[in-house]
Formats: sequence, C-alpha cells, structure tokens
Amino acid sequence: MTLPQILPLAAAELAEPVAGGGRLVLAALAAIALIVVSITWLKLHPFLALIVGALAVGILAGQNVNGVITSFSTGFGSTAAGVGALIALGAMFAKLLADSGGADQIVDTIVGKASPRALPWAMAGVGALIGLPMFFEIGLVLLMPVIYLVARRAQLSVITIGIPTLAGLSAMHGLVPPHPGPLVAIDSLGADLGTTLALGVLVAVPTVVVAGPLFGRLAGRWVDVPAPDLFEAEERTDAAARPAFGLTVATVLLPVVLMMAKALVDIGIEDETDTVRQVFDVVGNPFAALLIAVVVAMFTLGRGSGMDRAAITSSVESSLPAIAGILLIVAAGGGFKQVLVDTGIGTLLADWAGDANVSVLLLAWVLAVLIRLATGSATVATITASALMLGLVEGLSQGEVSLVVLAIGAGSVFFSHVNDAGFWLVKEYFGLSVGQTIKSWSLMETVLSVSGLVFVLLLGLVI
Repeated sequence: MTLPQILPLAAAELAEPVAGGGRLVLAALAAIALIVVSITWLKLHPFLALIVGALAVGILAGQNVNGVITSFSTGFGSTAAGVGALIALGAMFAKLLADSGGADQIVDTIVGKASPRALPWAMAGVGALIGLPMFFEIGLVLLMPVIYLVARRAQLSVITIGIPTLAGLSAMHGLVPPHPGPLVAIDSLGADLGTTLALGVLVAVPTVVVAGPLFGRLAGRWVDVPAPDLFEAEERTDAAARPAFGLTVATVLLPVVLMMAKALVDIGIEDETDTVRQVFDVVGNPFAALLIAVVVAMFTLGRGSGMDRAAITSSVESSLPAIAGILLIVAAGGGFKQVLVDTGIGTLLADWAGDANVSVLLLAWVLAVLIRLATGSATVATITASALMLGLVEGLSQGEVSLVVLAIGAGSVFFSHVNDAGFWLVKEYFGLSVGQTIKSWSLMETVLSVSGLVFVLLLGLVI
C-alpha cells in the first residue's frame, strides 16, 4: 500500500462517526510531510526534523504534550543505548582499519591479482569487503584514489570501475549490520541480528553482482569518461608497515562470524542452559562481538602495522566526532518510532494492510522508497519505514521479520538524486554532469534497490 492509496482510506475514515483511525493516519502523514519539508526545503538538520515530526504526530493524534515528550525521550534513550554503542564501536573499528593501512592492503592484494577483464568484479568485492565495517561516505573517500588508479591502468571508463565499487559499498550500507540503517530497523522491529546478518549477506551478494559488474558494464558505455585529474593516486611503498592481508581479512570478518555463529548455535541447540549456547550467546551478542573485534583490531591492525599505543589511542578517539551527527539522528529516530507506537498508528496500518491483503515485504519496500525519494536520506527512510511497519511484524517468524528489515534496507537506497548528499559526492569525485550522474549512480542505486527486493521476495517464498 502506497501513500497515495492510504490517503483515500484516511478520508473515508474521517467520514465515519468514529474518526479516530482517520485522525491517526492523517497525523502520521502530516508528520512525515513535516519531516520531508523540514529537511528538503527548510534545510533543517534531520535530528531536529525528527524531533519536530515526533511532536507533531503525537499532538495531532490527540496526545498530551508531556506524554509525547515522555514517549520521545523513552525511545531516544533506548535507541541510543542499544544502537548508539554499536555504531560507535563500528566507527572505531573502521578507523583502525583505515589508519593501519589494512584497507589499503585489502585493496592492493585483491586488485593486484585481478586481470583487466576481472577488474570490475574485483572492485565490487573490494567495495563489499571495505563497506562491511565502514560507512558509505568514508569508504567512498578511501577508495576513490584506487578507482582512479585502476581506471587509468586498465584504460577503462571510471564508471566501469567505479560503479561496481559503489554497488559493493551501498549494498553493505543498506542491507548488512552493523551499519546504522539495518541496526535501527533490527532494533525497531525486534529482529534477530545474527539471522538478519546471515540473510543480509545472502541477499547482498547477488544484488552486488547485478548492480555492480553487470550494470556497470552498461553504465560504462552510456557514460564513458576517463578518471578525472582531481588528485593523482600514487602507489604506496610502505607495504611492509601494513598488517598482513590474511590477518586483516580475518579481523574484518571476526564480528560477522561471531554474530552468525550465535544465530546458528541458537538454531542447533534449543536448550538455553547449555554451556556452548550460553558462551555463543555472550560472544555473539552484537555489543560483545564488536567490542571483541575492536580489541583484537588494536593488536592485529594497530600493533600489526607498527602503530604504538599513542597512535592507536588517537585513531580510536578521532573516530567518534565524525559520527556524532549520525548517533543523534538514529536516537531521534528511535524517539519518533516510540511516539508512533504509543499513538497506535502502527497497529492501525497493520489492520488496513491485512484487510487489503498487501504483501508485508512489498509494503515495507514501498514505504522506504517513498521516504527515500522525498528526503534523500537512507537512514531517515529506514527509521520512518521501520516505525510504520512495527504493527505488521507481530506474529511473523524470526526469519520473516529479518526479511522485512532487508526489504526496508533495499528500499532505502532507491534512486539517489539531487536531495541526497551522496549524489553530489559521486558527481564531484567522478567529474560528471548531473545527467551523467543520474544515468550511472542514480540508476545503479535503483537497480540495487529493485534487485535487493527481488532476492528478498525469493527468500520469502522459502522462509
């Protein structure tokens, strides 16, 4: 069910004697519209826009103002406590990976062993692997010199090399925890992180193949541009000071393996008092897994690259200021979600969706797409769509809830355009016109989103 379909339903509800349902839906629509206008037209920071939207939906739904503030504060605090710590630990890990030269080691090793024909595939793999622990923007800035260098060496369009890399980064950003979007959806909908992680990787791999090397080949023909002279990427000569490739990859995959292992052990061992299950319940807990990974990275990446204790401490500390804004947006999203829950809007939408026999997965994707198109923010799209879907996941199995999370994640990256900061980042780094950026980057995001939905729906047939 799309927003245009919801509007007539809301109007019909208002026409009835008991207009409570219509009032709730109109309150939700007004709040979402207010958030969109605040971000896109008033240029308000998403943190403030979400606060304003939360207050608006509560007040318009007829709730006491103090009650709305209490609901928002409760959601803000619980989200900051649950998701905020994970985002902070993920940022620390990613900064160690970059500062130690581990990211460079992964890139150079994989790209160095690839033939010219296999380069787009290798770059897709690099983007996915680097994108696993890193935020999209950080990964893009880190990999741009490599994209330039590889495109020049292979004498290929920067799009042919760049699009597969961006596909790997974007797929991880939208589908795989511990990125903020998937973490927020998991927290909001009560999904199991290990299960979502396993299914997210299962969806991300074929999605990256379709949107990366395969679409990149077409996009490279449509937009055939050489690597711009924005800056020259010089070959690094300090390989000896980097951590070993195998050790670096093992460190990157450590938290993923721990969280997935917990999910598998929970399925295989039903007895919650079993010692093995209790051990994996601890080490596979998202907070514990990321904490272990950060501590291990200090030795394998930090000390392994010759960094002393002061350098390691500086690297970890410098990772936090950059994510302050993300933490506030995510926590405010949790407050917005809680207000929606307390007003009962999610339950109402669930009843309407059930009566209309709408696929929960398709509805989740459509809601995320509409908010993404309106705001340009994948994180805001994920937060808002997750809050609206809360009532629809009741009674679903653990696997089905995880698929709802992935459907929202896929929808949140749909068609990046001029209201998305990522659009302008890609345009400037690749030296493209607006039209060329739409034909390459924007269409890649659309292919990524639709492919992700298709693979989620296919999994939904067997889960």
